[in-house]
Amino acid sequence: MEFSCKDFKVGKCQGQKLVDGESMPLVLQPPEADKADMESLLLALKTNKDWFEELIMKNSAVLLRGFDVKNAQDFNDIVEAFGWDDIRYVGPAPRTHVHKRVWTANEGPLSEFIYYHHEMVLIKESPKTLLLFCEVPPPEGGETPFVPSFRVTERMLEEFPEAVEEMDAKGLQYSFTALSKNDTSSMRGRGWEDTFGTSDREEAERRAKALGMDLEWLPNGGVKAVLGPRSLTRVFDGRKGRRMWFNTVVGMHGKEISSASMADGTEIPENVVKRCGEIIEEESIQFKWEKGDVAIFDNMALLHGRRPSKPPRRVLVATCK
Repeated sequence: MEFSCKDFKVGKCQGQKLVDGESMPLVLQPPEADKADMESLLLALKTNKDWFEELIMKNSAVLLRGFDVKNAQDFNDIVEAFGWDDIRYVGPAPRTHVHKRVWTANEGPLSEFIYYHHEMVLIKESPKTLLLFCEVPPPEGGETPFVPSFRVTERMLEEFPEAVEEMDAKGLQYSFTALSKNDTSSMRGRGWEDTFGTSDREEAERRAKALGMDLEWLPNGGVKAVLGPRSLTRVFDGRKGRRMWFNTVVGMHGKEISSASMADGTEIPENVVKRCGEIIEEESIQFKWEKGDVAIFDNMALLHGRRPSKPPRRVLVATCK
């Protein structure tokens, strides 16, 4: 699809890469200096909604830069301009509700690296689109690196074809533990009560089952969640038949509070996990956040993470079906 829209001008950013002929991220700026206001941006998004959706699937990552986006209210207006349905976040990351459909991103310590993942990859229904807004850019670090998922699959198939096909055929099983209450000292510190929206264990079990997980209660009041089988790779409509690395094996394998194995209990070879982590990092793309930036990611096509940073850093998020 050729770029053609009078309401946006194509820009560039440091760290941008060309992947399979497409710019990632595609940077869109105001066409003129007097078109940077929120009213002009919202009108442009509503007028070009179908075109914009095609653009997100084509480029996987779009960065709106140079617009006068000031706060959570402005960001929520952008989210609602697209008309996409909301999807509630379910996962281990501690987050706080800010305004309507807007939440804080992972509130775990800024000194820690949040590993690459597709948002809610373990849940039966994952968000199609992830939107991020930079309200306060960090003075150093704090990038949100992302990875074209299909490139990971391609390279893993080149190096470990038999292991990849075995994992895909058998499926994957994951487990993770969570306390009852939130612990913001950990990037995986969201308690099960907040995750499932209840302090009743039976209700939590019902809600977990609906999401495709079984719960095992621990003596300390916490819980162990077991999920599986889950796919290693997936192919989604409209994305050139690409086989996405739609899993979180590297992020959960062999960790203190989580695990990943094949669904029949077969261990995943350590050298495969290690090399996969190296490939993911080699394929990563990142840009420096600027105040007012809005990044829109195709969650079906991209893994994303968070680099360690110096404070302050405030990035807000919305997840959409």
